[in-house]
Amino acid sequence: MKILSVNDAEFRKYGRVVTNVDFAPLVEALKKTELPEGVVYEPSVASLEATPVMKALTETTYGEMPIQIGYCNGHNKKLNALEYHRDSEINVAATDAILMLGLMADVEPDFTYDTSNVKAFFVPAGTAVEVFATTLHYAPCGVDGAGFQVGIVLPKGTNYPLKTAHAKVNADGTAPSEDALITAVNKWLIGHAEGGLDAGSFIGLKGENCTL
Repeated sequence: MKILSVNDAEFRKYGRVVTNVDFAPLVEALKKTELPEGVVYEPSVASLEATPVMKALTETTYGEMPIQIGYCNGHNKKLNALEYHRDSEINVAATDAILMLGLMADVEPDFTYDTSNVKAFFVPAGTAVEVFATTLHYAPCGVDGAGFQVGIVLPKGTNYPLKTAHAKVNADGTAPSEDALITAVNKWLIGHAEGGLDAGSFIGLKGENCTL
């Protein structure tokens, strides 16, 4: 799979490199977080939110909207799924990492998606990128088998457990409804059959489970 760079023009459809915030304190704090053999995600971590980056992102990048800073760390080389939110997500790379991304414009009316449309982008250590709300994404990947440590910034409450049941079919009885994709607060997920997802997850990725 060809790996592009977040500094390439191609990335502009998916996001942007954030340059108006000093991410150094957050990067240093991220280096002290766990690095498991699998993949772990924590939506909100006190030590990360205690850095001055929290205030800078709240006031500038998110326009004073309440946010949370967590991390996604571990070892990964597969796509497994794609998700989206109703807002942008900031990814802060404490290590080199690769993001496999898609565009919501390529999702079919039945919420299936052809993985041949996925693009991979290299994020150098110390770099922060905004992943647009219209961009499909999931867990980062490491480089050449190495682990990754990536800070994840989202509006406060995102990715926490749902409080209500969500319909799995449209009102007229046809399936699927976009509601079938909701797996957490502000999280819509399209899984791959080989992704090892929880039972009940919507499996809509068609084609290869992309691997780096």
